[in-house]
Amino acid sequence: MITDPWFYALAVPAMMIAGISKGGFGGGVVVLAVPLMSLTVPPQQAAAVMLPILMVMDLLALWVYRDSFDRGHLRILLPAAVIGVGAGWASFGLLDAAVIRLVLGVIAVGFTLDYWFQIRPRGKSGGAATGPNRIWGGFWAAVSGFTSFMAHAGGPPLNVYLLPKGLEKRLFVGTVAVFFMVVNWMKLVPYALLGQLHAGNLTTSLILLPLAPAGIWLGVWLQSRVSDKVFYGVCYALLLVTGLKLGYDGVVGVFAGS
Repeated sequence: MITDPWFYALAVPAMMIAGISKGGFGGGVVVLAVPLMSLTVPPQQAAAVMLPILMVMDLLALWVYRDSFDRGHLRILLPAAVIGVGAGWASFGLLDAAVIRLVLGVIAVGFTLDYWFQIRPRGKSGGAATGPNRIWGGFWAAVSGFTSFMAHAGGPPLNVYLLPKGLEKRLFVGTVAVFFMVVNWMKLVPYALLGQLHAGNLTTSLILLPLAPAGIWLGVWLQSRVSDKVFYGVCYALLLVTGLKLGYDGVVGVFAGS
């Protein structure tokens, strides 16, 4: 069990950020939680502590949005996510996590700037919803499954695909909730086989677990009080913040390893 008080000083806000993001804003900044906790413990340990809590958050979010998800998109996204998680498991320890974070950061920042400044014709986020795209949906879902396994950073790739689809906000959050419930529960056995879910980490997860429902509830409360326009504006802003954080971590990690 982790006993460092500084860890808990960072882990508590990290859990709340993750819960609020999952409960009301499509999980855009869940990726910030592991880097925050990694200031006091190794990233692998932070990810292991985070996984059981994410699994509980996913179940709570799914209960809240159980009648609000897009089956058409999920029929494309989930099979591809299985492939991504499998690839992450197979390559765990072989790829540099810093490089993955850097690539994700570039994608997220580029996508957000493209939306705001119309570098190319923008999608229809917040407007008329568009249907599933088997090729692009499958691609981004596989990337999301892979990066989620490697660094709990599956949000940006999934948002790159889903945000321009213009889903109503509850439908969007519910679709994301179903997707990551499946992805995170799929990661349980591989994480255990890799030795990341030992008793010490699980005890720490149990201590932090009460923050899961609190964060989800607060996210639902906030989401229900903003318009679609504001909601999508927040989502793109969170995607930009996430991308900048990932890019910074990636650059620092690459240079530290060189």
